[in-house]
Amino acid sequence: MAATSPAHSKHEPRVEDDALVRGNGRFMDDPRLPNQAYAAFVRSPHAHARVLAVHAEAALKAKHVLAVLTAEDIKAAGVAGISRHPPVVGRGGAKMVMPFRPALAGDIVMHVGDAVAMVVAETRAAAQDAAEQIAVDYEELPAVVDLEAAMNGKTQLFPDAPGNLCVDWPGPVADEQNEREVAGIIAKAPHVARLSVTHQRLVVASMETRGATGVHDKASGSYTLHACSQSADALRGQAASIMGVPNDKLRVITEDVGGAFGMKTTVYPEYIAVLVGARKVGRPVHWQSTRSEAFMSDCQARDAVTHVELALDDKEKFLALRVRHLCNQGAYIANAGININTNNFARCLPGMYRIAKVDVGVACYFSNKVPIAPYRGAGRPEANYALERAVEEAARVVGMDPVRLRKKNLIPASAMPFKTPINTYDSGDFPGIVDKALKLAEFDNFNKRKRESAKRKKLRGIGISCMLEHSGATPMEMASVAFPDGHKIILGLNVQSTGQSHATVFGRLLAHKLGIDPAKIEHHHGDTDMGLTGGASVGSRSAMCAGNAIVHVADVMLAKGKKVASSALEASESDIQYRNGGFEVVGTDRKISLFETAKRAKGMGESLDTKDKAETPLTFPNGCHIAEVEIDPDTGFVDLVTYTAVDDCGNPLDTTIVEGQVHGSIAQGLGQALTENTVYDSSGQLVSGSFMDYGMPRAHNMPVELREAMHPVPATSNPLGVKGTGEAGTTAAIAAVMNAISHAIPNGAGDHMDMPATPAKVWEACQKAMAK
Repeated sequence: MAATSPAHSKHEPRVEDDALVRGNGRFMDDPRLPNQAYAAFVRSPHAHARVLAVHAEAALKAKHVLAVLTAEDIKAAGVAGISRHPPVVGRGGAKMVMPFRPALAGDIVMHVGDAVAMVVAETRAAAQDAAEQIAVDYEELPAVVDLEAAMNGKTQLFPDAPGNLCVDWPGPVADEQNEREVAGIIAKAPHVARLSVTHQRLVVASMETRGATGVHDKASGSYTLHACSQSADALRGQAASIMGVPNDKLRVITEDVGGAFGMKTTVYPEYIAVLVGARKVGRPVHWQSTRSEAFMSDCQARDAVTHVELALDDKEKFLALRVRHLCNQGAYIANAGININTNNFARCLPGMYRIAKVDVGVACYFSNKVPIAPYRGAGRPEANYALERAVEEAARVVGMDPVRLRKKNLIPASAMPFKTPINTYDSGDFPGIVDKALKLAEFDNFNKRKRESAKRKKLRGIGISCMLEHSGATPMEMASVAFPDGHKIILGLNVQSTGQSHATVFGRLLAHKLGIDPAKIEHHHGDTDMGLTGGASVGSRSAMCAGNAIVHVADVMLAKGKKVASSALEASESDIQYRNGGFEVVGTDRKISLFETAKRAKGMGESLDTKDKAETPLTFPNGCHIAEVEIDPDTGFVDLVTYTAVDDCGNPLDTTIVEGQVHGSIAQGLGQALTENTVYDSSGQLVSGSFMDYGMPRAHNMPVELREAMHPVPATSNPLGVKGTGEAGTTAAIAAVMNAISHAIPNGAGDHMDMPATPAKVWEACQKAMAK
């Protein structure tokens, strides 16, 4: 296994860095197609309103304007609804409700920022100016904003969704007997920890905003969509279905992407509109979102409440877990929007713990907010946060140290593979990873540090988060290798790099497998004309799924090469072996390089070019993160003095990249814990619609000291032994930080604080603690 999964630990430059640091990247707004026109959108200022009329006359007369598109143009083009989601079955076999989502709203707008019209003009400025000249008559309707309002159903948003319920999901397996058994255990248990936690809504705020360019070829009737995506193939599958054309009539091209985090997996209304616009004006039509547009049109994240009950016996052993997860899905169903709140959420339970009985149910509701879609973690942070806060509450209920309680209930390494009520964990050393984290965090000396803080009139706390997630999502992935000349190999992948260093990691992986110089490998991705299918770069799946596909394709290619080498070396195929970049006859000095073999194959009318697929089962990355905070009770400011992260990502393919992934995901987790919150007022207006009001994490929110270590236990479910790492910090950080704040504030005044733990909230809790 180790032979095919090298862990590069030297700090070598990334393959991607040379172009990026020189400003030679090609992001969505960089290319300029010949005769390109520009689009701007007219968006609803209301959260919920009927569209009575769109007055575009002035805009159409404006200088440099080519066209104005409305819902009628989209309808005339035969375009279907935007929403695409696999079916999710609710209680009693009820179907998930999936309302029609138009590319341009015609009869009704469902959230602030809903697109109503698109202007196409010769320049970006002309399009924006003309968009401001379009007047829309609205009849405002009552808005459903928060989860409570959605659930009471006083205002019903869709006729086929009574009570605004999208789906009431009974869990991974609908089992009424299990529900009764869990209820019985909880009713009779000596101890039950009960709490509710809120997961506030988040804005993704990727560094590069979304953008798209639509192209239509009248002669062939085909389209090309240039868009920032996380898989050209995955985006093409959605967009072709919406446009009503076969896949081979729509090419999707994605170049460099400046951050995605799950938000760029979906087809958005603007992408379809620019394709229709390109067909109407006979020219490429380009649109790039402004930051203000991004706040009110990019899919958002989280926005849920979780009710948890954890039953314990009189020996502090966990008996049963019951979870009810309630989600505000927003106005429409986005790609995977329901899946992240159901399957993704449930598969993380019961975490690292031995809990014999688990009952998890999820209810998703519609509202007049931007739709929810995947964002780094995508259900995993919510599950882990709810579970770890419940374990902390259980420690208070039974009067036991939280670390001792956790260690008492961890699944031992000797029990692997371990079947939980929901999953089967193939590997892991949970006690070992917790012990390593406690040692690295100098947990035993915490009280000394706490006394030192007290001398400076500061409050100090330490919080632990035991994290387990699942990675892999969709198992199938394709890869290809091609020999265009005698000097290099083209490695083709479907998964899109959006900052994860695919060219570096996968090029080195293939080079190690083949025993050649990594400089001879050129990484290609982001074009459906490559003929590669698979899933998006989400769910920490790329390293394991694409990595496994690369190894598999290399094996298939080498098997073909062995036959060619047998002929070239005039030896039996059974006497040929591959080693160090070439084929050789065992026991002799006769050999032929891989590149020479590829040349010989072409001369024989054959080819070593290979394209194939592989399937990779789920894996279960895990870790233990410990946050140590110091709080100034006079200001409520939380200083994250130390953060310790010990993670099991299986065999790391590149330790530098893994460290970077963990650092970035921790930063995003800290943002949720301390600063970020998407606020809508009672009418559905987005109050936190800019970086002036939305609390992005900044350098001073990062830990003064970040201690990081790996505790790799190879996965047994794939030949690389890889598990994934991209979402570990986002999943673990929020509970670690919130538990640390709770521990720091005396008298239980911070035990049930909701995120984000802003200075105002923390200060108020400190004042309550002092008053007790």
